[in-house]
Amino acid sequence: MRRLPSLLPVSDRHGLPGGDVAAWARALRAAGVEALWLREKDLRDLALLQLARAVRVALPRPAVLLLSARPDLAIAAEADGVHLPAAGLPIAPVRRRWGGRLLIGRSTHSPAEVEHAAKEGADYVTFGPVYPTPSKAAFGPPRGLGELARASRWGIPVLALGGVTGGRLGDLAAAGAAGAAAVRLFQDLEALPSLLEAAGALFPRPAAALSA
Repeated sequence: MRRLPSLLPVSDRHGLPGGDVAAWARALRAAGVEALWLREKDLRDLALLQLARAVRVALPRPAVLLLSARPDLAIAAEADGVHLPAAGLPIAPVRRRWGGRLLIGRSTHSPAEVEHAAKEGADYVTFGPVYPTPSKAAFGPPRGLGELARASRWGIPVLALGGVTGGRLGDLAAAGAAGAAAVRLFQDLEALPSLLEAAGALFPRPAAALSA
């Protein structure tokens, strides 16, 4: 049984010292973090596969490793799941081909997209941006807690994304989120123990699970 924890770090090597994602993954694991979404969209296939394999070594099971967009590379890297973009591959053929081996997630930006992902058979979704965040400013205003609450009514685990801080986890939980995904939140390694403690109290159950 592979379980996706309620806190999901998202990689961005451009924000890490020396761009070393594997070293960051080792530090996350040492701190008690149990998942990572490898999201290095600008890498070519071979470089992404090599990085994913290095991160898999740095973050061994039972920690959960997700790879963006590419189920084939996820399998080749011995990752645990694939996270599909909002306009990415349809879930049904991915599920037919790899569903017994991979958690399948989907990025969403509206309650309607969450509904569609749930009906497609996604194991979980990310939803956002909930709060203002510089990386998403070009895509319009944040969705807010009200939209998050509506998105969380479709019976699928929703991880809030965008502008997430430790102090906002309580509001996200109250709105119905199953957890949170973030980039910068997990780059402050010294804050991780208190962050994990808070999340454990607010989100006591795994966001998603897959038997395999």
